[in-house]
Amino acid sequence: MGSAIPENKHLGATAELRTKNKYLPMDSDKPANPNPLKNEDFRLAVCVLASGSKGNSIYLTDGTTAILIDAGPSGIEIQRRLKSRGLSSENLSAILVTHEHADHIQGVGSLSRRLRIPVYLSRKTEKASFIFQKIQNPNYFDCGCSFDINDLSIHPFSVSHDAEDPVGFTIQKNGLKIGIATDLGTATSMVKHHLKGCALLILEANHDPAMLINGPYPWPLKQRIQSRIGHLSNKESKILLNEVKHNRLQHVILAHLSETNNTTQKALSTVGRALQNCPTQLIVASQNSCGEIILLK
Repeated sequence: MGSAIPENKHLGATAELRTKNKYLPMDSDKPANPNPLKNEDFRLAVCVLASGSKGNSIYLTDGTTAILIDAGPSGIEIQRRLKSRGLSSENLSAILVTHEHADHIQGVGSLSRRLRIPVYLSRKTEKASFIFQKIQNPNYFDCGCSFDINDLSIHPFSVSHDAEDPVGFTIQKNGLKIGIATDLGTATSMVKHHLKGCALLILEANHDPAMLINGPYPWPLKQRIQSRIGHLSNKESKILLNEVKHNRLQHVILAHLSETNNTTQKALSTVGRALQNCPTQLIVASQNSCGEIILLK
């Protein structure tokens, strides 16, 4: 069973948009009580620190090993957001990198050097950005080959995006699995295969097609976003979720929403149709504030 840290232990759940599918925005950034996980019983805990074109980062821990998936905001901002949830950057064991775009890696170098923690990435991704040149402790993975960080089993899988070697991740411990796929132009059969059976999913819902077409972006950029190496629309995310949902799926977090070509309400309304009559909680991650800590038990 999964849950967010209760209100009396986790200050901040402010404005809410609720339906029978339990939709919740992730837009609170008030300080949490110290050590919010200390007395909690859980197998995995997940917190989206930031999500969007200005910076992406996800925190995950099993209570012993803590990792970041991407570090798009600055190192200082990531540490500030961790602190706002009562989490310590000193406990981080590693940073995993999905791909080399700036909104996923700006804080990687500074954090890894400051905290002396390893960075896990593919060799092709490393070669694609100068930011990785100053990383002192790179650990390389091959797409499709699982690896362990202590008791966490991590599997990188290929996604369709305009980067050198972009990946999504599944992360497992004791049979509990989460799936992350946040920058992809199409959901391939491989993506669907890896995202099945997850207790928590972090999925891209980047744009509303009508808002994109009628919006201010130049036409070449609109074409790139809609392409097979661009970003998933709300409708495409709904279709993907409909194919991978199951009765043990506890939480879905919609990520990488465009501030120009999407709204929280449109994403929830469209993607939520895949979860009608399901107990799964659907949440939208925020660019400007840290999300709740979600506990998977």
